[in-house]
Amino acid sequence: MNITPLEWHVKSSIHANSAGPLTRAAIEQYQGKQVCRVLDFCRDHSPWYRRRLAAAGIGRISGLSDLATLPLTSEEDLRSHGPDMLCVNQDAVARIITLPSSGTTGPPKRLFFTEKDLEHTLDFFHQGMQSLVDPGQEVAILLPGTTPDSTGHLLAQALERMAVSSRIIGLVEDPLPTALQLAQIKPDVLVGFPVQILAVARTAAAHALKLGPIRSVLLCSDYIPMSLSTRLADLLSCEVFSHYGTVETGLGGGVDCDAHNGCHLRESDLFFEIIDPATTAPMADGEWGEIVCTTLSRTGMPLLRYRTGDYSRLLPGVCACGSHIRRMDRIMGRINQRRTLTNGHKLAMPDLDELLFPIPGLLDFRATLTTKAQQDHLTLDLVTLPGTEEGALSLATAAMTQHPLCHDIPFSLTLHPNPRIHRGKRILEDKREENPL
Repeated sequence: MNITPLEWHVKSSIHANSAGPLTRAAIEQYQGKQVCRVLDFCRDHSPWYRRRLAAAGIGRISGLSDLATLPLTSEEDLRSHGPDMLCVNQDAVARIITLPSSGTTGPPKRLFFTEKDLEHTLDFFHQGMQSLVDPGQEVAILLPGTTPDSTGHLLAQALERMAVSSRIIGLVEDPLPTALQLAQIKPDVLVGFPVQILAVARTAAAHALKLGPIRSVLLCSDYIPMSLSTRLADLLSCEVFSHYGTVETGLGGGVDCDAHNGCHLRESDLFFEIIDPATTAPMADGEWGEIVCTTLSRTGMPLLRYRTGDYSRLLPGVCACGSHIRRMDRIMGRINQRRTLTNGHKLAMPDLDELLFPIPGLLDFRATLTTKAQQDHLTLDLVTLPGTEEGALSLATAAMTQHPLCHDIPFSLTLHPNPRIHRGKRILEDKREENPL
């Protein structure tokens, strides 16, 4: 088993002793210095951080041990104070990523990146892809890529550095045209949203279209159900890798290695914590909670202890590949999208995904909570391959009936009238009268 290629990326970035293996002590010594540096940088160059730190009575800190004394940064802070969080002049900004408000009103969330910030992401993509593809091969990118410095565009640039060709396909809505296109290209590697790639693979198999041989698949941009990864690996007879990243992490956060036991994190550029989402108390490695990220090398809009809203845990110990770089476990969705049911259980899309994606012929589904007769009601709208509808309905009914999360919660199953799948992230829609969380 090969050690993660991020080993060499982190080692060179932190200027560790190249003669010996990368150690936790070396990584944490570097991160401690960077945390102090970025705190001073934010105070010196950002009006908002200057006011925030002064109000909290924060002066200088000595390293990672003091990080938890800093105030947390929220999504609302980005929406309300984004321009004041900038640490450079607007002329130095190379890319602005705008994310609309999750509600019907309110300011959008904007993230600002300099050329140097984007270069760090390119370097991470370049190193992280080395486990998946070799020079001379081709990667099909099922991500947005027409906009300069978008995720797909940056990935294509990084692959070019490896002498790897790429084809930007874009997001998938109708899986059949994409399957036909891939059958002509016959790429070595696929990169894209988990549900979209599974839908394409199942559609290709149903139409006897040969996509490969596919060497590997990288799933990214959304949480990744274990059941989906397993089915995809069997269907394409290839290795399936996972990537974790958000716009706030600079699009790249971590990628797993040949051991497939958590994503090795981009520790030279990012420091991750896990906190209790209710109390904000720090959580130990191995304990589940909310991911908090501090940027260590960003110059445009650094983030200090940013609450991502994602639910996961940091894995303890050394990876089986031999690397001491920390690993993030599987992301279990957004904390604010876990719905509290009248039976006391919490339900989210990852729970339903693990339950339903083993069903043959299922391409996607929509899930909605409503209130009927003063009781929660769950509606599942299934998108299936033609000819598999009745079997999918039967298996889905059995799975829902037997699962303890759904006890005492009435549900109904419907079939979506066309094979269109989600082009973005999927959520459990909550349309209940009181909309309890």
